[in-house]
Amino acid sequence: MKLQEGFLPGKELHTVYFGGGTPSLLTKKELDLLLSTIRDQYHLKPDAEITLEANPDDLSTEVLRDLAELGVNRLSIGIQSFHDPHLQFMNRAHTAQEAETSVKKAQDAGITNLSVDLIYAVPSPDDSIWYTNIYKALSLGVEHISAYCLTIEPQTAFGKWVKSKKMDPIEDEYAARQFEILVSTLETEGFEQYEISNFAKNQQYSLHNSAYWQRRPYLGIGPSAHSYNGHSRQYNISNNGAYTKKILKGELPTTKEVLSNADQVNEYLLTGLRTKWGCRIELLQELSGNLFLYRTGEEIFRLCDVGWLKSYDGLLVLTEKGKLFADRVASELFMDA
Repeated sequence: MKLQEGFLPGKELHTVYFGGGTPSLLTKKELDLLLSTIRDQYHLKPDAEITLEANPDDLSTEVLRDLAELGVNRLSIGIQSFHDPHLQFMNRAHTAQEAETSVKKAQDAGITNLSVDLIYAVPSPDDSIWYTNIYKALSLGVEHISAYCLTIEPQTAFGKWVKSKKMDPIEDEYAARQFEILVSTLETEGFEQYEISNFAKNQQYSLHNSAYWQRRPYLGIGPSAHSYNGHSRQYNISNNGAYTKKILKGELPTTKEVLSNADQVNEYLLTGLRTKWGCRIELLQELSGNLFLYRTGEEIFRLCDVGWLKSYDGLLVLTEKGKLFADRVASELFMDA
């Protein structure tokens, strides 16, 4: 943090996010050191959102009390499922009971700004388990749910199971149906889908993630972390040992990339279109040197005609149907360098 003190354009911080690996393994002393250094280096707003990602099995009453004392005021809990066989299938260390208990303990400790992660399209004979997962999360009174489709990467255990026919590949129709169940159920319960995978009640948005999606500058600390300051991006070395050696020498363990006009347009499309706020056409024009509409105007009309995109009030926003094809819509509007 000290080596990077000149990276951000301002000294005021609105959010802090302790993300993966597993920051809930940090001791109180370690977290205190990190937060104290942040407060020494920056002006951390009194009402700043301070989020910590946690596994349910790490959230003991003592840990939660320590987190609350340190000023952590939001938890993102990696529950994934309330169904034990699915948790075992996904190689999770916690049980369904621990998942439920972790939420109640956090609320008892005074941390009520909670988000839970759920995974859909886990192999199952029907949708009943998925419905149960959604309603269990709702019954716990959380006001933010992040839900992600199970992805099968080639080099993972799942990928190898699919290749060896031990497991069937995830069918697109099955995943799409469970996504639609999620959206309609949460909408009925008063949740707003403010980003494709993120749902909030009473506007309990993740302020930190919303800042990413709206192109606000951020500084990433730790191996593999990314940073962005409006015109360039930095990537930290992913290897722990190499990262540490650089830091001990007083050297930045980063690779810097200055973003071209096309890079900035494409990144904004990729993230902005996933949100309820969409992309501002005026900003796309500004980032592209006034070339965006000239180059993509016909494609915008076509995507609106097929019902995947809509344009109003100077915005480009995905339709409900378009949300199923978000990455494809963005890529079809990408600009060449």
